[in-house]
Amino acid sequence: MGSHPLPVPTTAAGREGLAALLERPGRAVVGLDFDGTLAEIVPDPDQARAHPGAVPALSALAPLLHSVAVITGRPAEVAVRYGGFAGVEGLDRLVVLGIYGAERWEAASGAFQTPEPHPGIAAVKAELPAVLEANGAWRGTWIEDKGRAVAVHTRRADDPQAAFEQLRAPLYALAERHGLIVEPGRLVLELRPPGMDKGVALTEYVRQLGAEAVLYAGDDLGDLAAFAAVEKLREEGVPGVLVCSGSTEVTELAQRADLVVDGPAGVVALLEALAEELAEAAKR
Repeated sequence: MGSHPLPVPTTAAGREGLAALLERPGRAVVGLDFDGTLAEIVPDPDQARAHPGAVPALSALAPLLHSVAVITGRPAEVAVRYGGFAGVEGLDRLVVLGIYGAERWEAASGAFQTPEPHPGIAAVKAELPAVLEANGAWRGTWIEDKGRAVAVHTRRADDPQAAFEQLRAPLYALAERHGLIVEPGRLVLELRPPGMDKGVALTEYVRQLGAEAVLYAGDDLGDLAAFAAVEKLREEGVPGVLVCSGSTEVTELAQRADLVVDGPAGVVALLEALAEELAEAAKR
């Protein structure tokens, strides 16, 4: 037994998924959100960085699995940089699926795959400042340009939740005018092209690899699509584990999860425990 005891899922489906991962790690995929899961949520998203223990834990775990995929709404290049994933020994089996799978980076080659952005993104970027100004929400809000998506954060506003609610309708209308959708999150409203979500990205990746077990960890509303994907994969015979990186801001994930851990530190502890369990099993 390692120094990090492996937590037991509270559901039968979760226990089955964890058992399958432990029995066939070479056919298993671990999927992870970035912000709120591998990195703490911070007022300025540009200051977000992976938990200090994340890369060491991933370096220990990834070689024992088929693959580890970081699935994020951030551009792949930003997630790689903020995560500190490039050029790390042991991470050859790490893939970053950025902008909900529209972009891809593979640690083994260091190569990025980035398609052309949706034309509606440029139009939204041009109109967004005036929309915020017209709705009295400019002060304290912050626009994050993600290249193939754009997000409005209200965490630094005088009343973050009020600003978030005030902007819902105008931003939904703006997105609709330009053929985009809105993805709400933890005090953030993201405008992005349709057909891109973490569930689609995770499902396509699992099927591409022919994985026989999957674990996914997330913390926000955008991760519900990935949770639904794992539930669908279970119905198709691929066991899976749903992990919530605990948050008092989003309760729906915790209610659907097989296992709730204490934020990024808890996710790191889970990854460490998995790595230790699999390393011990390999010695037997």
